[in-house]
Amino acid sequence: MGGTLTLAALALWALVIFYAYTVSMPRAQYGVLFIAGAIGVYILNELEDVIADRDYLDAALLLGSLVITIAITVYVNLHFRELYIDRVGYAFPHEYALAAAFLAAIVYLSWRSFGLTFLSILVGALLYGYFGDLIPGILGHSGLSYSRLLLLLALDITGFYGFLTQLVAAWIALFLLYAGLLESYGAFDLIFRGAVRTSKYIDSGVAQTAVVASAVIGSINGSQTANAGMTGSFTIPMMKENGIKPSTAGGIEAVASTTGQVLPPVMGAGAFIMASLLGISYVTVITAGLIPAMIMMVCIILAVHYIASNQLDSIDVDAVLDELEDRTRRDTLVDTVKFIIPFGVLVYTLGVIQLTVMTSALYTAVTMLITGITFPVFQAAYESRSVTAATRETLSDTVAGFRRGAIITAPIAIILAAINGVVDILMTTGVPGILTLSMMDISGGIMLVAVLISMVICILLGLGMPTTAAYTVVALLVAPTLVSRFLVPDLAAHFFVFYGAILSGLTPPIATCAAVAAGIANADFVETCYEAIKVAAPLFVLPFSFIYHPVIVSGVLSGGAVFTGLLILLGGISIIHGINYRFGYGKWAQLGTRVAFFVVGVLTMVYPNSTVQYAGAGVIITLFVVQQLATRNVAVGDTINN
Repeated sequence: MGGTLTLAALALWALVIFYAYTVSMPRAQYGVLFIAGAIGVYILNELEDVIADRDYLDAALLLGSLVITIAITVYVNLHFRELYIDRVGYAFPHEYALAAAFLAAIVYLSWRSFGLTFLSILVGALLYGYFGDLIPGILGHSGLSYSRLLLLLALDITGFYGFLTQLVAAWIALFLLYAGLLESYGAFDLIFRGAVRTSKYIDSGVAQTAVVASAVIGSINGSQTANAGMTGSFTIPMMKENGIKPSTAGGIEAVASTTGQVLPPVMGAGAFIMASLLGISYVTVITAGLIPAMIMMVCIILAVHYIASNQLDSIDVDAVLDELEDRTRRDTLVDTVKFIIPFGVLVYTLGVIQLTVMTSALYTAVTMLITGITFPVFQAAYESRSVTAATRETLSDTVAGFRRGAIITAPIAIILAAINGVVDILMTTGVPGILTLSMMDISGGIMLVAVLISMVICILLGLGMPTTAAYTVVALLVAPTLVSRFLVPDLAAHFFVFYGAILSGLTPPIATCAAVAAGIANADFVETCYEAIKVAAPLFVLPFSFIYHPVIVSGVLSGGAVFTGLLILLGGISIIHGINYRFGYGKWAQLGTRVAFFVVGVLTMVYPNSTVQYAGAGVIITLFVVQQLATRNVAVGDTINN
């Protein structure tokens, strides 16, 4: 089974690279082939465990889904022009039967990949579309017939084959291949080692390892929950071994995995969808994301320092590194250059000469292949080691990278195909317009109320899904209202819903990211969520800064944008300080100080009047000075009394 999976992964990437290089077929047709390849990889990967567990019913359902996918893919490709151009809106009975079988396969695979929560969304959308005429009030509609639903979801090459599937196939897939190659060539090990070494210089260095490693890796892999499982498997035990409480270790990992999803230049693959939806350049999107990312990371690093430094035992960095595979300085240098060159190609092709995202991703992945294969071989030749052995090992790593990239890509492709179907149903039945009217009615036209409602909706709709899926839903359902009714700039509205959607991974009762981290840490779920929210508190306020200070996400790094960003950063630091700093005086004085830091921090981050922001910054600085003087006086008094 493992060999078949590897062959399927290689075939999928051969298709992706061939299309990116030649663009020799319509993107819609390529999307049909791509989603079939992704489903095939997913099923073959899952079958290994299912057969080992002797779950024959599940195996039969998976194989049935594979046969259905192959059948509809072959049929659609043989009749592509008829379905896509000549017979749009009409199909034969056997085509409806084939589409219904494919719908059942997607429903089953979505449930299997993402559980009952997402299944309820998908089935709910189908029921809403079909029984719309029975729904009273503003949410009611004329209803979509059985045949209309199947045309919408598959036979018109929309729905499951729609723009999201095509976007994953053309843009995101190559970056996930890049992520798979990075992992197999040892980039994550290099990042981890570098983060561990910071423990020599920073008290909270072990905990900061989780922040750095999880954020960097999470920015590429596109799923905060999957990232918590992947990086948390080694960061959480390491934190626990060095004195950090299980719930704190889980909370730190959950926050780090979540924040990685909004870090440029990849932003959990959400940047590509945002650029596509807004019709702007990818460079503009990642430029807009720089100031928020800086604010977020500084606040989280400070919060982790406050929390972890009070719990950590002393760490023997050399002992931790010795537990890993021995690496010389030359090995580290070679690895660093090996990974910097492809990243430099990415920055140059996207940011300097501004090639298309697909072409830039192709060049980046190919460069990673070249450096990943040749550098170890050249190093072996230089050190008079066996070139044959080095070549064999490197090629094995390359195949593993292709396989890993395909395994990462498959469930993301499946859920985005399902989300595309949900979105098409909701768009066809007019839900965005309904949501706009409802929000206007509930908010009374008051922006603050509207954005608070929007944030709640974003968290609920995020449901711990992969970043791209969560963002797409809220971008199409919530952002248009903020833009059309409250005149929020496009980028500000989209960054607001983007940040809001990923917060579902930390917000009870959903909090799937925190749940995974709690499971690894053997910690209580609620306590883990509490620790995560203590670390990520400014992240819940920051999206509102985009609404009231859109200059920081305008896509232009002007002096005004940077200065406003620094004021908002000061507010975020104040929130973190108020929540997490250990004040050295009485209970009520401590409570008052915490509340003061928190409230002034929120006002400085969000309040739209610049005078109030300046005053808030002055109050924060004054509070810092007064608190330091009070702490020093308490310490002096304790010394005299002793």
